[in-house]
Amino acid sequence: MHYDKFMPLASYIEYPEEVMKERSKLFYEDLKRRRTVRDFAEKKVPQEVIENCIKAASTAPSGANKQPWYFVVISDPIVKKQIRIAAEEEEREFYSGKAPKEWLNAVEPFGTDEHKPFLEIAPYLIAIFAKSYENISDGRKEKNYYVQESVGIASGILITAIHNAGLVSLTHTPSPMNFLNKILGRPENERPFLLLVVGHPAEDAKVPVLKKKSFQEVAAFI
Repeated sequence: MHYDKFMPLASYIEYPEEVMKERSKLFYEDLKRRRTVRDFAEKKVPQEVIENCIKAASTAPSGANKQPWYFVVISDPIVKKQIRIAAEEEEREFYSGKAPKEWLNAVEPFGTDEHKPFLEIAPYLIAIFAKSYENISDGRKEKNYYVQESVGIASGILITAIHNAGLVSLTHTPSPMNFLNKILGRPENERPFLLLVVGHPAEDAKVPVLKKKSFQEVAAFI
């Protein structure tokens, strides 16, 4: 079990109303700047920064506190090249026949295709795995709960932490992603959830002009 009875909620900080409003506004304004980037610089990033971002992601809530995630950080050029080759092979097959026409129409404005040079250029790739169960030392398998939801929340916190650190990221999901298990030597109880590309943007990086849905389109107070 990943808990030890109960303890007082000493970590909670209550802010005055005006402070809450200001903090929530500043947080929104900062996150509003976040953009997904496909053009990365080769500029190095301290490993400690990535470690802290993953530690932040690991604070995410999870079903029964099972914490069913595992992060593999890749900076080795040889391994990054292996991942690029495997990912482009899957993407080539996807874009040349498997992809539904609706999907191709939806991503056409972004100019995405099977070519993924960023997988080698960016200083870090973070492979996020979802663990459906735990292998116990006595040979038993211990089921994890709400795995997709838990890993999804952790991934969102990781993306936010990366932005907060002054870096950019790209969520990459070649389909299927089973090659990551083979290349990275991960066990069968782990399923690739997301490949996150992380680093600094290239000096000439460009992003699409996007319009987010209005608040009224995404939320309601009842």
